[in-house]
Amino acid sequence: MKYRGRASDASREEPNAVNHNDELIRYFASAPEMMPVYRVFEDRVTEQCAPRGTLAIRVQKTQITFSNRYNFACASLPVRRKKGWPNPCLMITFGLEHRLESPRIAVATEPYLNRWTHHVLVARPEDIDDELMSWVCAAYDFSLTK
Repeated sequence: MKYRGRASDASREEPNAVNHNDELIRYFASAPEMMPVYRVFEDRVTEQCAPRGTLAIRVQKTQITFSNRYNFACASLPVRRKKGWPNPCLMITFGLEHRLESPRIAVATEPYLNRWTHHVLVARPEDIDDELMSWVCAAYDFSLTK
């Protein structure tokens, strides 16, 4: 399912938004307490990235993907956990042209030259803060340059 545009309370009442809600309920069935955290993330991404251009949100089996021309961020429930990771938590994944140095980055990899994938763990709505959103917005902009 693709959802394009701003996710406001009114748009969640539209038929496509209802399908989106149903898909989210199914996705978060194993960790329903993480849906409010995800909702804050989706709302902030929509608020900050949709005005920049196209925004598509797809609920898939293993992750929820945010894209413009290309995927720029994902939210997922970690399948495998490292010792010390919060349980439950939501993993926010995004790509940049450089490696971020921050204690908030749980994992960073360089799958391609100058393309870094970063994973940040969030457990509470307040973890979706301005710092994280600045990284996600930078990932949105970076994905347009591919």
